[in-house]
Amino acid sequence: MTHRKSRQPISESRIAGEKDFEFSFAFQPIVDAKAHEIISFEALVRGPGGEPSEDVFAQVAPGDLHRFDHLCRDKAIRLANSLKLNKRLNINLFPGAIYKTGMNIRATLQASLACGFPAENIIFEVTESEKFIDYHQLVANIKMYKDFGFQTAIDDFGSGFSGLKMLVEYQPRYIKLDRNLIADIHENQVRQTIFQGISMICDRLGIEIMAEGVETGEEYEWLAAHGINLFQGFYFAKPAFENLPEVDVALFRT
Repeated sequence: MTHRKSRQPISESRIAGEKDFEFSFAFQPIVDAKAHEIISFEALVRGPGGEPSEDVFAQVAPGDLHRFDHLCRDKAIRLANSLKLNKRLNINLFPGAIYKTGMNIRATLQASLACGFPAENIIFEVTESEKFIDYHQLVANIKMYKDFGFQTAIDDFGSGFSGLKMLVEYQPRYIKLDRNLIADIHENQVRQTIFQGISMICDRLGIEIMAEGVETGEEYEWLAAHGINLFQGFYFAKPAFENLPEVDVALFRT
């Protein structure tokens, strides 16, 4: 987009002054279809006027990623608290940022304590679509998050490099099935077979599955009929900029 070219990458000095760093969040609900309720909201980075996350990321210089990640986490918690979110909050960890675990944990605890948002209601999502440099350090750091009371989820499960390998050494509270695995699953035998294998593994390991990117009633009904209770996607609600969207209970047809 042309407006990206007119903006210079945000330097660390700019990020250090939050007044000059323009970004916000949209929130998308995660629902428990069996209980007919919202259980969590995922915080999704947006521009100050609701612009796509790509527009925000394009402004961040590579060397400023850790600082940007810190500010995103802090703002997501504070904004969720100001919206009186009384559910869980899913926050994405940016690729590579998870290696600075000590800094991340301290910053998150400080943010949650400062505004009174319970740390135990925070779920960190770690994408598995990134080829991690130090896999063993990654697993050790994720376990440290768990030791501090945070819940964890593997995001985009099935789309990347490390999902099954991670499960050998670490079992998160949740995995989020990637949209590519569940698109038109009701009429795709290959996707159904892969899903059934993942479902069996997670059931035996005590891991809950979230189906992410559910867009149609047919996808939802097939997944619900095959044991999935937790859903996220346009079928239930699109992300709402600086707001907590409602979900129509009539959508729960199981």
